[in-house]
Amino acid sequence: MDLGLDGKRALVLSSSRGLGLGVARALAAEGAKVLLTGRDAAALEAAAAEIGADWVAADLADPDFARKLAAAAAERLGGVDILVNNTGGPKPGTSAEMSADAMIDAARMMVAPVIALTTALLPAMRAAGWGRVLTLASSGVEQPIPNLALSNTLRAALAGWSKTLATEVAADGVTCNLLLPGRIHTDRVDQLDAAAAVRQGKEIDAVRAASRATIPAGRYGRVEEFAAVAAFLCSAPASYVTGSMLRCDGGMIRGL
Repeated sequence: MDLGLDGKRALVLSSSRGLGLGVARALAAEGAKVLLTGRDAAALEAAAAEIGADWVAADLADPDFARKLAAAAAERLGGVDILVNNTGGPKPGTSAEMSADAMIDAARMMVAPVIALTTALLPAMRAAGWGRVLTLASSGVEQPIPNLALSNTLRAALAGWSKTLATEVAADGVTCNLLLPGRIHTDRVDQLDAAAAVRQGKEIDAVRAASRATIPAGRYGRVEEFAAVAAFLCSAPASYVTGSMLRCDGGMIRGL
């Protein structure tokens, strides 16, 4: 299938490693012009050289993040057709441990910059009659993950925002979707497994085995599998898919 991405301009957040880099790699392989972003300049430079992309250092914590990155994308790409929103996750913890201040601080990192950047880039997409806004979220949006109260709360906020936005821009040829990873094997998942091992007083291999047992596919997903789904949602053939939340989770989420 031709995804119709040749020459499309894609900005992928937090893309020096993990799921962000995987999605960037998949888009570049389909002929898109990709701009990588993140805080680690050395990692970005290496990743960009590997996949044939450009890069710019950008920190979600910068109060002027959206304006600066939108300007950089205009300079480096000439504009943005595809925006892949991606952020790191907050520290683990229960709801009882989650203070209002901690939630607000995390929202400034995970929610506000995503909304601000999308808002900055949308007018050009709408004027062109074509655009893709894909937000990488978490299975916790549909099935809250134990000990990840902050993540469950804030990613659900992004889900409500994305669904609302999708109805507002669909007639202009812009789609807005969420992609929900289950246990995709990344450094972040390794960190969560390690934290669970400490919390439960178990060996990490035992924690991983228990986690795999909850997944009907019987294994963690591969970044490449997740990225392939992301590339489709950013594609021309996916023009009638909007306002949706799609799972890439090996059947892990039990809800309908």
